[in-house]
Amino acid sequence: MAKIEIYTTPFCGYCARAKSLLDDKGAAYEEMDVMMDDKKRSEMRERSRRTTVPQIFINGQHIGGSDELAALESAGKLDALLTQPS
Repeated sequence: MAKIEIYTTPFCGYCARAKSLLDDKGAAYEEMDVMMDDKKRSEMRERSRRTTVPQIFINGQHIGGSDELAALESAGKLDALLTQPS
């Protein structure tokens, strides 16, 4: 199973959408709330070169945000990423 990391904040609709898609796929993920955690927010910015949430990584590869995750699903490419060993 792939190692999935997702940086989020509470009350973020895009975060909820991304997590819902992963949940529907039965994918386990590590969620990191960056709202009050400056260290995690800095880590997210450094890894993704972006400031918005969610930021999603699968096996260390930056996927992007909710829209990019949904695009992978629409293109039929998400399942292959989720089943890669970490």
